[in-house]
Amino acid sequence: MIDATSAPRARGESSEQSQVGPDAIPITLQINGVAHTLAVEPRATLAEVLRGPLGLTGTKIACNRGACCACTVLLDGAPVCSCMMLAVDVSARRVTTIEGLARGDTLHPVQQAFIEHDALQCGFCTPGLVLSCAALLERTSEPNADDVRAAISGHYCRCGTYPHVVDATLAAAKARRG
Repeated sequence: MIDATSAPRARGESSEQSQVGPDAIPITLQINGVAHTLAVEPRATLAEVLRGPLGLTGTKIACNRGACCACTVLLDGAPVCSCMMLAVDVSARRVTTIEGLARGDTLHPVQQAFIEHDALQCGFCTPGLVLSCAALLERTSEPNADDVRAAISGHYCRCGTYPHVVDATLAAAKARRG
């Protein structure tokens, strides 16, 4: 149903609301601690912008509808499916991708634990799982197995590494308390 506010306007009549698109518009994204100014189409998802113009291919696009969590990134520290978020809606919020989790050559404790506990196989789901587990450890220093399972619920791993992911995350939590 069209209401008066969304009805087309007569030629020459101005609108109080600004409209964007379909052409690219300039935005600035805070990705892994670095500001990136670029022009994106208003319909571009955060996942598309990360992988495309920014070249951060650690963020995977699988289902492209928020059902598998392969595209998970951290938005102000909270895990989100980047395929479900328009890049223009991110604004000044901090985005952390898998590329921004390590500190130089030092892996994040969750990344290191994933390697040590064989919590990855094909690797396609791994970046999203790692980011969700890292976010869990930021929220609680002493998670239990149920906490980890809740943090990774929604992540789809075709290889079935879930038990290893739980073990790795608990080991990372222990190492951080260490």
